[in-house]
Amino acid sequence: MFELNQVGEKSYYINCPAKIGIYRSNDTDVYLVDSGNDKDAGRKVRKILNENGWNLKGIINTHSNADHIGGNKYLQQQTGCKIFADGIEAAFTKYPILEPSFLYGAYPCKDLRHKFLLASESDVKEISDADFPKELEVIPLRGHFFDMIGVRTPDNVVFLADCVSSENTLNKYQISFIYDVAEYLNTLDKVGSMKAAIFVPAHAEATKDIKDLVQINRKKVLEVADKIQSVLTTPMSFEALLKQIFDEYGLLMNFEQYVLIGSTVRSYLSWMKDNKKIEAAFKDNLLIWSSL
Repeated sequence: MFELNQVGEKSYYINCPAKIGIYRSNDTDVYLVDSGNDKDAGRKVRKILNENGWNLKGIINTHSNADHIGGNKYLQQQTGCKIFADGIEAAFTKYPILEPSFLYGAYPCKDLRHKFLLASESDVKEISDADFPKELEVIPLRGHFFDMIGVRTPDNVVFLADCVSSENTLNKYQISFIYDVAEYLNTLDKVGSMKAAIFVPAHAEATKDIKDLVQINRKKVLEVADKIQSVLTTPMSFEALLKQIFDEYGLLMNFEQYVLIGSTVRSYLSWMKDNKKIEAAFKDNLLIWSSL
């Protein structure tokens, strides 16, 4: 874990739970693509940079989930590097309490205020900032989160953030976090048609051909939607639906899984309702969902 892998003349990644990209802009200056999940990850990244004689100029955050921005504060304090993010992701990175608050739908209890959902704050610039490395192509990859981006380097390496997961990850967790299902499917279409020397997803192996993995992720999204629609042939409340989804997929509920999977299931409900696959009605002061 935390091994350095070279995938292009100037592009590398650090193999860790959420892969960290490295782009070397010259002999000494480098930019990270994400920073790992916590201060300890930041320390390990800095050790790798020091061993290679690299100076950290900046961090480009693909999105604001805690496992991608957790090393920001430590690395920024130690090196003075700039941090860049796009739109809503910049706001969540600057004010990380927004992530658990958004997931829970209110002020989060202590069970949700931990490093896996609540990173330390960091000073962030928009990707439109003059100091952003202009030779890098920013690729909008919305759907998993609000304004998630990918990055293409001049040597044609594409860092894909969280827009695809490995088949093993999908089989283990069953329901991947999605904020906007329609945008996520659009992103899969976009990624499936991309060409690159190599693709580096954060939660799957680096590969020269991403098409098969895109189809595996699309199939899982449609499977989950079909499962929800099937369950809702019996009208029920959201909490009853969520319990049945957990039971049928053999998942264990705790606070973290409740908000992550619960938020995702709500996103499916919004998408399916907008596409007239299901309907909602208020009965006896309960919101009841049902298939059409």
